[in-house]
Amino acid sequence: MNKKINNYIIFGYTKILLNAILLFICLGVILNLFEEIEFFKNTDAHLILPLILTFSYIPNLVFINLMPFIIFLSAMYYFISIKQKNNELLTLKVFGYSNLKIISIVSVVAFLFGLSILVIINPITSNMVKFYEQTKSNYSRDTDHLVTINRNGVWIKETQQNQLILINAQRLENNFLIDVSLDILSEDHVLLKRIEAKKADVTENLWKLDQSKVYDFTNTVKGKFESVDTIEFNSFYNLVKLNSLYKNLDTISFLDIIIEYRELIVRGYEKSTISEKINTFLALPFFLVLMIFLASIFTINNRNINNINYTLIAVLSCAIIYYMKDVSFALGKSNRLSPEMSVWIPIIIISLFNLVGLLQINEK
Repeated sequence: MNKKINNYIIFGYTKILLNAILLFICLGVILNLFEEIEFFKNTDAHLILPLILTFSYIPNLVFINLMPFIIFLSAMYYFISIKQKNNELLTLKVFGYSNLKIISIVSVVAFLFGLSILVIINPITSNMVKFYEQTKSNYSRDTDHLVTINRNGVWIKETQQNQLILINAQRLENNFLIDVSLDILSEDHVLLKRIEAKKADVTENLWKLDQSKVYDFTNTVKGKFESVDTIEFNSFYNLVKLNSLYKNLDTISFLDIIIEYRELIVRGYEKSTISEKINTFLALPFFLVLMIFLASIFTINNRNINNINYTLIAVLSCAIIYYMKDVSFALGKSNRLSPEMSVWIPIIIISLFNLVGLLQINEK
């Protein structure tokens, strides 16, 4: 009998959760589709491309960024429904199911769903985001200036004065690109000059290349180079623009970040940024459970279910939690908190709040 009741609770909540996810995906597709259409309206892209890119972008937004909010709303709806639908909550109590036991079952569902997001869903959504960004960059108005980061280092493409410049560096270290090479080609893609440098200071748009070798292929003598202590190169990119690329880890899945941790650091990703992302992923299942607890406090602990104002307060509380998370992340990025603490402090605060609420529910 207990197994059947457990399955009944699990199925009831899972059904509501999946419907909520589908609803948010539909809303996201509708809202984002207009933005993509606006982006591609002056290009020769196929009409179906904005829709494809929308479906590539929205899953990551829903499953990673909005999932705690979706879990919260779906849990509120579920707890309200079992209180109002023929008083199912009272029936469950007759079979020996306390408030905490019901909440625990739903919390386990949320926790396992969070783990499945990390292990199964996130590798898929990260590849979808990667496809989204790569495809969109191909249609960018600024295609004369492109940059990408992969296993082979940093690659930059620039066009200056009818010349194509291809830049490659091993990694970004502090404000320097390490082991830099610049290939300067003509409009016909004929190699004119090559510059190799031990490092390049990219703090400003005017780069300073140290310990450089300049190969001039317009000369009759091939392979001859000129050693120069410092060369200045005016680039479209500077340290701020390059760092912004390293802060975006949405294209790398949780499993890949764990497996390629050292390689990502070698490529130039900041250790603090990677650590923050790892802890954000690890905290997700626990965060989902806390949102279940919070929803139960606002519903099971509330006698007046039809009170719209009370429901608005609950949603407002959820928004405050998101704001608190953003403030904590900002403190982490400003080095006032460690990356790990900036992730877990909001979790600890919410846990303490939920503990008080759950004790009150248990008394009932």
